[in-house]
Amino acid sequence: MGRTSEYKKEYDTKNIFYIKEYGKMHVCLAEIIDKKHMTRNALARATDTRFEVVKKWYDDSVTTIDLDVLARFCYVLDCRPEDLIKYQIAKSI
Repeated sequence: MGRTSEYKKEYDTKNIFYIKEYGKMHVCLAEIIDKKHMTRNALARATDTRFEVVKKWYDDSVTTIDLDVLARFCYVLDCRPEDLIKYQIAKSI
């Protein structure tokens, strides 16, 4: 009973159905390419990525992360995934 009830208690408190605000992921591509004085079009060409995809990343409006696109951005921009994607913890109520 001990381990199961401890797990259930932890599971219940971390379940997204109970916690409405669980944080948000942010893409910081704009900051990085602006620092490097690179245009979105230049990044699209250098990574063989459609401009619309680069624009979504730049505008922080990506809903799914394509790991291949992430790897290409990291390679061309000489950065790490954690430089491009940040997790913002939800504010406590």
